[in-house]
Amino acid sequence: MHPTLNIAVKAARRAGAIINRASLDLDRLQVSRKGPRNYVTEVDRAAEEAIVDVLQAAYPDHSFLAEESGERPPAAQPSRNGVRMRWIIDPLDGTTNFIHGYPAYAISIALTQNDIPVQAVVYDPNRNELFTASRGAGAFLNDRRIRVSGHAGLADSLLGERIGRSAGDFELRAPFQNMLASAGAVRRGGSSVLDLAYVAAGRLDGFCGYSLKPWDVAAGGLLILEAGGLVGDFDGEQTWLQSGHIVAGTPKVFTRMLAGIKT
Repeated sequence: MHPTLNIAVKAARRAGAIINRASLDLDRLQVSRKGPRNYVTEVDRAAEEAIVDVLQAAYPDHSFLAEESGERPPAAQPSRNGVRMRWIIDPLDGTTNFIHGYPAYAISIALTQNDIPVQAVVYDPNRNELFTASRGAGAFLNDRRIRVSGHAGLADSLLGERIGRSAGDFELRAPFQNMLASAGAVRRGGSSVLDLAYVAAGRLDGFCGYSLKPWDVAAGGLLILEAGGLVGDFDGEQTWLQSGHIVAGTPKVFTRMLAGIKT
């Protein structure tokens, strides 16, 4: 495992311990709203701080983009070689699930180099499932190499989908709704990072999302690419991290999803 990835795994497990402790006493959880149907808890904040503390101690010249605290500049002078290193963090993707005791949430940590994901960790503390990837070195689940499924067509595929909260009423007219209608089945698990990890592991055949945030897709996108899948925006281009509009899946399912979006 790459040394940088080792540090990210350490950070994810520390956050997972915080989340697991809190899950044992949800009645005492302090919950506030960031917006309609958009919650944050003291657990989100504590997990995020734990992650940043571990990563910043090891890499003080790296910057951060985290869901709860936003952009953070490097604690030390960044390198002058022109390489920009930034960690993108979601300390608890699936907060609504978490506060209801519904066990579908995860921690997501990605490292980008000049805005390209190069390291990825998605950790499900419920199942103790650790998904990892390094660019060019493959994707793994608990040290076992994973690949996307072999499914080729939409009619027998199982897809995940997610529409970001900033999209407003766009859900009623999302560009991929007609495409989803031709799939075998569709799931909304409530955690984009888990859905993307499941595509990488072959549990889902594809995923599409609209108006998502970088912390929703950065780690999962790299997992899928390293597991032999394809990731793109609605035109098949590589702006998915910036736009938040994402299609991902096995190579053949990806192609058919893109064609379905354009019809």
